Amino acid sequence: MTAPATSSTRRKGTVRCAIYTRKSSEEGLDQEFNSLQAQREACEAFITSQRHEGWVCLPKAYDDGGFSGATMERPALQRLLADIAAARVDIVVVYKIDRLTRSLTNFAKIVEILDAKGASFVSVTQQFNTTTSMGRLTLNILLSFAQFEREVIGERIRDKIAASKKKGMWMGGVPPLGYRAHDRKLVIVDGEAEIVRTIFRRYAELGSVRLLKEELEARGIKSKSWTSASGRLIGGKAFSRGALYLILQNRLYRGEVVHKRQSHPGEHTPIIDQPLWEAVQAQLAGNAAERNSGTNTRQPSLLAGMLFDANGNRITPTHAVKQGTRYHYYVSRPLITNDQTEGSAALRIPAGEIERLVTGRVCRWLVDPGSIYQATRLSDPSTQRRLIARAVEIGKSWPELPATRQRAFLTAVIGRIEIGANQIDIHFRPTRLGEILDIAATPSSSATEEEVQILSVPVRLRRSGRAITMLIDGTDPFGAAAKPDARLIKLLIRASRLNAALVRSDGASFAALAEREGVSRSYFTRLVRLSYLAPDIKQAILDGRQPRDLTADKLLAHSRLPLAWNEQLTLLGFA
Repeated sequence: MTAPATSSTRRKGTVRCAIYTRKSSEEGLDQEFNSLQAQREACEAFITSQRHEGWVCLPKAYDDGGFSGATMERPALQRLLADIAAARVDIVVVYKIDRLTRSLTNFAKIVEILDAKGASFVSVTQQFNTTTSMGRLTLNILLSFAQFEREVIGERIRDKIAASKKKGMWMGGVPPLGYRAHDRKLVIVDGEAEIVRTIFRRYAELGSVRLLKEELEARGIKSKSWTSASGRLIGGKAFSRGALYLILQNRLYRGEVVHKRQSHPGEHTPIIDQPLWEAVQAQLAGNAAERNSGTNTRQPSLLAGMLFDANGNRITPTHAVKQGTRYHYYVSRPLITNDQTEGSAALRIPAGEIERLVTGRVCRWLVDPGSIYQATRLSDPSTQRRLIARAVEIGKSWPELPATRQRAFLTAVIGRIEIGANQIDIHFRPTRLGEILDIAATPSSSATEEEVQILSVPVRLRRSGRAITMLIDGTDPFGAAAKPDARLIKLLIRASRLNAALVRSDGASFAALAEREGVSRSYFTRLVRLSYLAPDIKQAILDGRQPRDLTADKLLAHSRLPLAWNEQLTLLGFA
C-alpha cells in the first residue's frame, strides 16, 4: 500500500517513513531486546519490502516507553506530530493501530493532522489507508474495540481498588497530614499527627472553623509539604477553611478507609480516638443544623464572600420575611449602605437561583474529563486518572453532599464570581482540585500554579427600582441534574447490537440480516448508521445533555447522517 504523494514526494520519488512504537508499562524496557525494538524491527522489514515504491526509513526514533495509548501527551508522539506538521514525514508506520492511539477522539485529531499535510499511516499487521472514507470507517470500528478493551481494563483496575479498600489497604498517592507511606501501608508521623490532634481538639473547643483557621495562622501551623519527583516543593501553606473541613471529616484519622462513601476498617493505626471523633462530628452536624434552621438568620450561604457586581462591589447574603416565610437574597453592598452614587448598578439576586446556576456550571465542568485533563495536566498519568474519577464522582453526587461539604469545596476552588451585564464569570482554580479531593496532584512542568479558568453562565438583567434583578430562563443549559432519554439510549444500544451482527455476518446481505432481526431493511440500515455517531454525541445522550428537541423519532428520521463527526454535531443541534 502506498501513501498519497505530496508534491515534494513526487519530485524526489522518495516516501519518507517514520516508525512509531509504544509500550504502556516500563516493565522489560531495560532488557537487551525489548518490545519497542521488536515493533521497530517489524516496521523496518515492512518498509524494506516497499522499497520498490520508494519507501525510505527515517533514522529518527519515535519511541514511547511507559505511556498509555489513551492520552496524546506522549513525548515521542508529540515530536512525530511536529515533524508531520513541518512536512518532514510522509508515512507513519506502526506495528498495530492501537500503538498509535486507543482513543477514537485522539485518532480523529491525528488523522486531521495527517490530512493537513497529505500524509498517511500504515499498520504492519492491519494494512489500511486513512485517506479513504472506507478505510477510516474500518479503522473506527477497530479503534472502537481497542477503546472497549481499555475501558474493560479500567473497570478491572477499579474493581481491584474497591476490593483492596474493602480490606482496609492504602492504595497509594501522597499520604494525608499525619501519615507517611511505608511498604504500601500508612505509618504515623508523630509531629504531623500532633497537628491533626490539635486541629480536632481546638475545633471541638472553639466550635467554629473560621476561628480555628485564624488560630492556626496565628500559631504558624501550616499544611503538609512534600517534594515532587521533579524537585518542586508543594504544600506548606496556611490551611484554608475548605481544607480544614476535609481534615475534620476525613475518616482515615479514625482508622478507616472510605470507598464510594462506604467506610471499611483500615490496616493503619488511627490518630483520633473515638470520643474526640464523635465530639467533632456532633459539632459539625450541630453547626449545619443550626444554619439550616428556619429560625436562624445565619442559614448557609454557599457563595458568601465570592460574589461581586460589575462595579467590583461585594455582593453579600441577606434575607426578607414575607407573611412568615423567609426569602434569601444576595445584594450588592450599595443597596445595604444606601449609597446613592453606586446604587444604579447594584444587584439583588434570589439566593437559590444564583447558587443553582453556579453549582450547576461547576458540576458540569467536574463531570467532563476532558476539561479536567486540559486544566490540570498532571505529571503522573495514574494520579491524573484518580483526580478525574474523584472529580466526576463529586459532580454526580453534588445534590447529596451536605451544605458544609459543598461550601468547603466551592471556597477552595473558586476565587471570585463576577456578575456582568449578560453573563456570570466564575474564576475557577482547577489546580486546587488535588488538595480539596485529598489527591496528591503534581502539575506537569508546563502547568502554571494557581492558574485561573473562567467558567461563564449567560444571564439577563432587568432594572427594578434602584436595584437590578437577574432573570434566569427556566431551561438551565448548565444544570447538573440531567435527565437521560430512555428511548434515545435504547436506540443507541440496539444500533450497536445490529452493527455487531453486521460485522459477524460474513458478507450476508442487509435484507437477510434485517429479516433475521425481524425488522425492515430500511429500519435496519438507519439503525446501523446510528452506530457511527460521534462519541461526543453518544456521551451527551447517555448523560442527558442532548438538545431538548432531539428525540428518538427525530434521530431515526436522519436516514443519511454524514460520516464526519463535526457535520453530525451541527446537523443534530450540538454545535
